[in-house]
Amino acid sequence: MALIVAMAWFMQNLDTTIINTSLPQMAETFGVDAVSVNIGITAYVVAGAAFIPLGGWLSDRYGAKRIFAIAIVVFGLASIACAACTALWQFVLARVVQGAGGALMVPVGRIIVLKNAGKQDLMRATALITWPALLAPVIAPVLGGALTTWYGWEWIFLLNAPLALTGTVLVLAYVPSVRDSEPKPLDRVGTVLIVTSLSLTIYGLSELAQPSLIGLDLALPAVGLLVGVGAVRWFRRAAYPLVGLGPLRVPTFAAASLHAGNLIRLAISATPFLLPLMLQEAWGLTPLEAGQLVLVYFLGNLVIKVITTPLMRWLGFRTVLVCNGIGVGLSIAAFGLLDARTGFVVGAAVAFVAGATRSIEFTGINTLSFADIGSADRASASTLFSMTQQISVALGVAVAAIALQVAHGPAATPLTQSDFSLAFYVSGAIALAGALLMLLLRPDAGHEVTGHRPRRDARTNA
Repeated sequence: MALIVAMAWFMQNLDTTIINTSLPQMAETFGVDAVSVNIGITAYVVAGAAFIPLGGWLSDRYGAKRIFAIAIVVFGLASIACAACTALWQFVLARVVQGAGGALMVPVGRIIVLKNAGKQDLMRATALITWPALLAPVIAPVLGGALTTWYGWEWIFLLNAPLALTGTVLVLAYVPSVRDSEPKPLDRVGTVLIVTSLSLTIYGLSELAQPSLIGLDLALPAVGLLVGVGAVRWFRRAAYPLVGLGPLRVPTFAAASLHAGNLIRLAISATPFLLPLMLQEAWGLTPLEAGQLVLVYFLGNLVIKVITTPLMRWLGFRTVLVCNGIGVGLSIAAFGLLDARTGFVVGAAVAFVAGATRSIEFTGINTLSFADIGSADRASASTLFSMTQQISVALGVAVAAIALQVAHGPAATPLTQSDFSLAFYVSGAIALAGALLMLLLRPDAGHEVTGHRPRRDARTNA
């Protein structure tokens, strides 16, 4: 089941960024300029954010298996519709539907894994479903460029059709049908509040990465956060809240999903945005040359995966998340020390370490988030985690874009290495702050999942 969910998540994560390399060709088909096609990216992200809160309620009401299968089908059909578009307005509508299907796959897929994995299997299951978030943003530029060059931009969407068909068949065959025997009524007020909050926040943060009206783009997430405060107040007193806030009282969930983990995820999310841009804009590399270094970054993610689970069991969550989190911050900052004269071996070494530490940290954060969550709160925890994850990813790109703009200034000249260096230093510092916050965890945090006990606790129990 974890592998089935991982395949669905791979599709969802891939489509967030894969169209970036195909914008000129798509613009030519639609008869508009390349910048105008960015609205397709924004529509996908905003629709995804808006539908995430409904995942938990829908799975309780109609069953996680049914909703997950429907979400995959909707995503696949919307992908085919994207490939068939000949006008920009058609493409935007298709991307909205695709984003909605993708959004439901994330929390509902996680609910399926959480409800069917025991404590002893949670870490292995989380490691399996985490790899799409690591793999998709890294290979998207290379894969998107190759498909567009060789076959046409339509194939970046048609690629999803066989994956969606396979995923639907596997879900129907292997995922058990479980639903809440007493589903709660829909919290309509809470739905309006949280959907409005997430839509405004994610849209404003996404637009900050584009050269536009910064004042307006900052105002939108500010209003979104205010509405979000209203949503939280409503959820606290509602009889049947759309999003239960109970998981936030669990220290491990709050640390991994709300403050420390979100800071680290924010910094990590900035790297796939900054790295390919630096290699091409500041170093003058071709997309293919830049892709080679990005692939080394992915290789670090992949190779280290085999030792991630044993590492958590040996050292425990706190030690790994603190020490490895410091490694995340330093490796991100190290990109700022490189320049076009740096040899490929040195650049590849930094990319490999950054990818490896990224993989370990993501797996640890994702597992710790649900290590102490009871079965009754798993749907709410999955929804909350998906919401904060979406915001942190958008915020990571926005912070990186703002750092670039501040470093570069108003001059209409190409970005320089010093501009990117500042952005990497800021991202690295944010990751270090998140790693140090992990020190607030108990030494035995999540021990039921890892089996790790500090030596003092082990002697006391004996």
